[in-house]
Amino acid sequence: MDRIVTFPGLNISIHLNRIAFSVFGLKIYWYAIIIVSAMIIAILILKKRDGLYEIKFENVLDLLIILIPISLISARIFYVLFNLNFYLKNADEILNFRNGGMAIYGGIIGGMITCVFFCKKKKINLLDLMDFLAPTLVLGQAIGRWGNFVNIEAFGTQTNLPWRMGIYKLGKYFEVHPTFLYESLVCFGIFIALISIKNRRKFKGQITYLYLMMYSLERFFVEGLRTDSLMLGKIKVSQFLSIIFFIISLALYIINIAGKCRKTKDSSNKKSIK
Repeated sequence: MDRIVTFPGLNISIHLNRIAFSVFGLKIYWYAIIIVSAMIIAILILKKRDGLYEIKFENVLDLLIILIPISLISARIFYVLFNLNFYLKNADEILNFRNGGMAIYGGIIGGMITCVFFCKKKKINLLDLMDFLAPTLVLGQAIGRWGNFVNIEAFGTQTNLPWRMGIYKLGKYFEVHPTFLYESLVCFGIFIALISIKNRRKFKGQITYLYLMMYSLERFFVEGLRTDSLMLGKIKVSQFLSIIFFIISLALYIINIAGKCRKTKDSSNKKSIK
């Protein structure tokens, strides 16, 4: 069934269909195609980064075999846990991924835990691996948000801004913040920023901490506009986690920068004494 999304301030009207095509009666959704495309693009970029920070692409492929499914499952578990009342009454929907229901922070947490165990087994430096992966992760997020657009979800509160998005929900017309677009554009900007400093890393973990700081900051404000947030009482879960991730990553960044400056100062003092 076609649905219409408009951008009245820009005089744009788009007909959307969640289903791209069918194979032997199996419906293939645009959301799935977009997510898989994001993964493929990320893998191609990772291949070009082979050897950066002494991370081998063959090891990354071994990681992705377990990282992708675990991240998807943890993203789903996270979503289910914060919609437990619904899923306790509709247990058959828990494994129905086709109806949506994924939480990015759940995927990030699951992915981080997977990386920790993988690095211990392969004897790879965790921060080097995370710095290697971070830019492609945020690029995948930028692309993936367009799946929300096709599904007409992850939108914000009503607004009259020039770039507002017009949607129909339950037979009513609303003009809302296109929060999927906000996050996609910011995530793409973060990707460009992280890629641009890949060869100017001052310490292990710098790329990762910058990613966490920038994404958490963006997500905090965008989440404040959304109407479909996962809630813990009156608290928006993603906003709460954004604050936690931002504080931790900022603290680690400052500690490392301070340590780097201290080492430089000590080295200069030794040279002066000589």
